[in-house]
Amino acid sequence: MTVAYFDCFSGISGNMILASFIEAGLDIEELKANLKTLPVGGYEIEVKDVVKQGIKAKHLEVKVLEKQPHRHLHHITEIIQQSKLPEEVKDLAMRIFTRLAEAEAHVHGTSVEKVHFHEVGAVDAIIDIVGAAYGVYKLGINKVYSSPLNVGQGMIKCAHGLMPVPAPATQELLKDAVSYSNEVEGELVTPTGAAILTTLTEYFGKQPLLKIKKVAYGAGTKDLPIPNVLRLILAEEKQSSQYLTDKAVVIETNIDDMNPEFYDYLMDKLFSVGAVDVSLIPVQMKKNRPGTLLKITSNQEDYSLILDVLFKETTTLGVRIYSVDRVKLYREEGLVATPWGKVRVKLGKKGEEIVNIKPEYEDCKAIAQKNLIPLKKVWQEVLSNCHNLSIKN
Repeated sequence: MTVAYFDCFSGISGNMILASFIEAGLDIEELKANLKTLPVGGYEIEVKDVVKQGIKAKHLEVKVLEKQPHRHLHHITEIIQQSKLPEEVKDLAMRIFTRLAEAEAHVHGTSVEKVHFHEVGAVDAIIDIVGAAYGVYKLGINKVYSSPLNVGQGMIKCAHGLMPVPAPATQELLKDAVSYSNEVEGELVTPTGAAILTTLTEYFGKQPLLKIKKVAYGAGTKDLPIPNVLRLILAEEKQSSQYLTDKAVVIETNIDDMNPEFYDYLMDKLFSVGAVDVSLIPVQMKKNRPGTLLKITSNQEDYSLILDVLFKETTTLGVRIYSVDRVKLYREEGLVATPWGKVRVKLGKKGEEIVNIKPEYEDCKAIAQKNLIPLKKVWQEVLSNCHNLSIKN
């Protein structure tokens, strides 16, 4: 499995992503030939070697030779669908553009269909996005991780006038991503770069365990106080034996002076801000007072929202935070046919061996209620028919 890790210490843009793919082995002439099947013209692609503060990198520029029209999402869809690109490339490119359109629509208070793409609808953004989708396909990238994103600071000038950094559409796209500013002036993360990366990336944080195969650099145009390059790492993900391994953060606190009725509300709030597990454990505290050990597990590098909930909604005055290693079964979802319809099941796999099967509770509950039969009968029927399991794509 080929994994891409984007190290975004100097932000990210569409042309930096595409340039890093070329540096990593994507053939530029093959890329140009495939992009020429898009029914757009008036541009040329220039790729050259540059050095940014001692780091050799590829720089890609889409030179616009003719004035480009403002385009709506349906124009972009027609352009992509009329090309001769592989279907996987078309689908990924459309997911990226749709995500970008949704962000623009939200920021401007309009619908996706009415969004004018302005700069991002121009041919350079089409080339960057479709080219990136083709790079993912051609380099055989199966999974994407990213470092936290350096967004820069200050103001930028765009079609709507002066805008804060990150631009509003970029900020919308970066929801659920992890970002920061190290006081570098200027726009380091562009809307196109944010749309591509947030569509691709499964995890924002420190580099996981990787067996590195290739390192490539895509350069930005500006000269900055830091090297203006995007570092792309292509690697194999290293797993512990036949299991998945990753990192998590545990946040815990002891409470002995809170109304226990509040815990139900508290758990809902914690799950809503990113907790993946919440446990309540009875403990005996000082002066023999009965209390509760509240333990929260989070996948997120930024757990500030969880802390906000804890300090606002509980009586605690402090918490303990520590990182833990996790070892997990590989997970897949399947479907099992029953006399009353199909039921989803969660599969836990050690390598390719299925070692755990769990019927989806809500599916079994709905069948039991609809057919007026015991829930345990549905559950047992699903387990007994697992030989007819089909994997859900």
